[in-house]
Amino acid sequence: MTNRKPLRGIELRYVLTHYLQHHGICSIGELAAELDSRGFTVRGRPSKAISDALRWEGEHGRVFRRGRGRYGPAHLLPRSTEYRIHQRVMELRAEAEGFAPSNSQTPPPT
Repeated sequence: MTNRKPLRGIELRYVLTHYLQHHGICSIGELAAELDSRGFTVRGRPSKAISDALRWEGEHGRVFRRGRGRYGPAHLLPRSTEYRIHQRVMELRAEAEGFAPSNSQTPPPT
């Protein structure tokens, strides 16, 4: 059993696009490490899932490929789109925190 929030489809694309908008050009490996550090996981090979998601976003003008395995943000993202992505990513992060094991010690049952 995993303690990570699984991402796929639009959720994965939003998290990746949001990260690129705030951090600039990144490699696939950096994006995979960011997903891991935030408590997310993807099904299958992470590099493949990430590159597939970013290819879709690139076709819709939200990110651009900057070289082999490197992606960057679109220069101008509509404010409504940016807001929608930001709100959803914040919800996903809150959900991911719920997947993490709690630090509280529960007494054994008696």
